[in-house]
Amino acid sequence: MPINVLGSELIDCSLDPLTGFYRDGCCNTGADDFGVHTVCAIVTDEFLEFSKNAGNDLSTPRNGFPGLKDGDSWCLCASRWQEAYEAGVAPNVNLLATHILTLEWVDAKALLASGIESLLVIFIAWVQLLQEKTASFSFVGFTNCLCCSSQTLK
Repeated sequence: MPINVLGSELIDCSLDPLTGFYRDGCCNTGADDFGVHTVCAIVTDEFLEFSKNAGNDLSTPRNGFPGLKDGDSWCLCASRWQEAYEAGVAPNVNLLATHILTLEWVDAKALLASGIESLLVIFIAWVQLLQEKTASFSFVGFTNCLCCSSQTLK
């Protein structure tokens, strides 16, 4: 069972587009993955342009590859994520879908701060602060939307 950077079981990064070194949707790695495709990033146009200029065009469709667009999740090489971070264009990361071996290649503090899970924690803390400051504001938690089953505020 592969482990993520948060210490729990690694979850899928993306099945559409199908990602991962093994094209199984997961940012798992092995001895044959010389690029260490372990970071589940939510790519941005800015990052895609950076990657293209660095010699890895991920946005152009070719040979059955659909090309990535802003908002797609993709297993990036750990070293490319670090390069993007140092250039100020690192995309956010799904920490639950990012392999623990990533931490051998990137700035762990930067990676964890870029996690979408971190953004949720910040949002919840902000809402709790609002609750303390504004008695009329009510926040109970999350619920499933009746029409699409996505998570929504209630």
